[in-house]
Amino acid sequence: MTEPPIVMGILNRTPDSFYDAGEYWGFDDFLRKAEQLAADGADMLDVGGVKAGPGSEVTEDEEMERVVPAVKALADRFDLPLSIDTWRASVADEAYKSGAVLGNDISGFADTEYLQVAATHGASVVACHVRLAPRLADPNPIYTDLFGDVKSYLAERVAWAQAVGIPKSRVYVDAGLDLGKTPEMSAALLRRSGDLGEELGCPVLLSASNKGFLGVLCDGEIGERAIASAAAHALGTLQGCRILRVHDVRATKVVIETLQRLSRATGQNSLGKIV
Repeated sequence: MTEPPIVMGILNRTPDSFYDAGEYWGFDDFLRKAEQLAADGADMLDVGGVKAGPGSEVTEDEEMERVVPAVKALADRFDLPLSIDTWRASVADEAYKSGAVLGNDISGFADTEYLQVAATHGASVVACHVRLAPRLADPNPIYTDLFGDVKSYLAERVAWAQAVGIPKSRVYVDAGLDLGKTPEMSAALLRRSGDLGEELGCPVLLSASNKGFLGVLCDGEIGERAIASAAAHALGTLQGCRILRVHDVRATKVVIETLQRLSRATGQNSLGKIV
């Protein structure tokens, strides 16, 4: 491990988040959570106004009201890069104007204007694999070749970004764990994060924190997946993931620091790749 990953703290502006169930829905509570993440050592903050899974409809205007003032408030308070978690180009556009520098889109750029908006603002983007679409249940996903299918899908999205002038170095790829994958599929993709980055030539964003596949494989309900999440982040770090999108910044920082110390103790720059 020659370079530690960026730790991205998750900030939900939703009343129905799978993880916090709206605990930080109030704006003051949201800002206090942001302060906690920053104090814990977050390198970046990610703001989202619509949860990925099925739920009540959130209109474009509602999403704007949730996230744009939040991004502006964070930009005014913290000297940290900000990410906007949205698949709507219009929302991303306003978020960039308010201070965001990264568009985290779990739809695989389904909005045809998304990439051009990012290019106009000089923003980076996350190309995420999803088998169907955000907010749609996908309990029985089938792939011909799991890794190959995911890689081909992401390669196409990377090419789309390059075509509008976004350099490859500003395109992160995300295998989309839990998004149209069984727990076993998500684990297999996590284990091959390093291969994904190497074969696509792009930095990898890992979004595994407290996700359902960890709950199934490690037998933990929501709120009981802290250790499993830490293990996933350790594996992702050793695989060379460049961004870890997490709920618990402090614990993730400890994981990274521990791996760095172990690496130095061996007299090597890397602990080796786990497969």
